[in-house]
Amino acid sequence: MVTSSGAPAVLVEGFTLRLGGKTIVDDLSFDVRQGEVFAFLGSNGSGKTSTIRTLLGIYSPTAGRLLVDGRAYDPSMTSQLGYLPEERGLYGRSRVLETMVYFGELKGLSVAEARSRSRTFLERVGLADKAMVLLRKLSGGEQQKVQLGATVINDPSLLILDEPTKGLDPVNRELLLEILLERKRRGTTIIYITHMMDEVERLADRVMILRKGKRELLGKVADVRREHGDGHLEVEFEGALPELHPAFEVVSSTGTSARLLPAAGSTDHDVLLALASAGLRIRRYELPEPSLNDIFIKIHTRRDSHGA
Repeated sequence: MVTSSGAPAVLVEGFTLRLGGKTIVDDLSFDVRQGEVFAFLGSNGSGKTSTIRTLLGIYSPTAGRLLVDGRAYDPSMTSQLGYLPEERGLYGRSRVLETMVYFGELKGLSVAEARSRSRTFLERVGLADKAMVLLRKLSGGEQQKVQLGATVINDPSLLILDEPTKGLDPVNRELLLEILLERKRRGTTIIYITHMMDEVERLADRVMILRKGKRELLGKVADVRREHGDGHLEVEFEGALPELHPAFEVVSSTGTSARLLPAAGSTDHDVLLALASAGLRIRRYELPEPSLNDIFIKIHTRRDSHGA
């Protein structure tokens, strides 16, 4: 599936989806580059899962095009794709190992290769002793790990994960993130849908926020955080802070720390030089950036308060 064609791993252009007379996604465009982790964010009902389902041919687009490595998805791509849907579901009367081997065969592996990869994965996630256990006898977290194993058993070039850590305890959540980081280092392209913003900051190269079917934000994680900062500087110092200065405004001060706002035409570097020129000894000087969680909430509350 993913080749040296130079095409993006995923391309979505002018995508609109209407179901039952309702617009689910409206004129959405973005791409996912080969080898990147792309965080696909949005509140419940924003159109994320519907976009993925259309990309994979489950829904038909009302308008636009959705391409995987330069062409519309077809079943021949299954051997190089892994998709973990938000709706979990495995046949409870099947045993762990035979379930994973079955999915491996569906994705083009021989029985021997599927069995070998399954045992390696079960060992990795601490379930080697559960290989012959019925799935219904596993805990929810254990079943989730098995489903992840079935998703990645074919070593996919493109991995699409919808809320993969949902319901996991902190230990197993950390284990899953480590597995994804390993795959990122190996060059796997990952589309990552989640409400866990700390995971996005740790894993993702770029992030997109969808709201009510429309794209609200798209960019590199670092750029997004920087661009959505409020421009205030936080300073810890020794000395007398000037109350008035042409380079900055004092928003608040405790006498040893302050929150400053650069004046129009001044940069944070200009402010630092001004403080030094005033004889202050600077212990800490920081331009804080908001978290993705702060940005996500800000986008939704601001738009909602304006009646959008």
